[in-house]
Amino acid sequence: MTSWAEVEREVPDLAARVCSAFAAAKHATMATLRADGAPRISGTEVEFSADGELRLGSMPGAVKARDLRRDPRVALHSPTADPGEGGTAWPGEGKVAGVAVEEPAQEDGAHVFRLDLTEVVWTGLTDDRSALRILSWHPGRGLQERVRS
Repeated sequence: MTSWAEVEREVPDLAARVCSAFAAAKHATMATLRADGAPRISGTEVEFSADGELRLGSMPGAVKARDLRRDPRVALHSPTADPGEGGTAWPGEGKVAGVAVEEPAQEDGAHVFRLDLTEVVWTGLTDDRSALRILSWHPGRGLQERVRS
């Protein structure tokens, strides 16, 4: 199990960038798999918890929760921001993927899932804002950086 705390310890700069991207707005985008294997996109709220876990939730009986119970693979994309004229004001975006582990139901019946992380990515611009910069981390593989002009 790879927790958010482990990501913060191993790659603190990447973790900070991804947290910042997810904090840009309340709703992130989540991809799950339907029973027939087709992708489903849903809005969700993501919590980087004080206990070092990354969690997401859904209302009681939500289809996305049923998807995760059936096939726990999930990908999350941070809220997106308009890059502005010329794109140089773009703050970048964060993505995480992993396996959702359901926690005990809340008193109101809401579903809560903790993520066992398999991938953490930040996509943004280089410091001089002239090229695309992609930072990615995977357990056991570590941090990789790619720059595309």
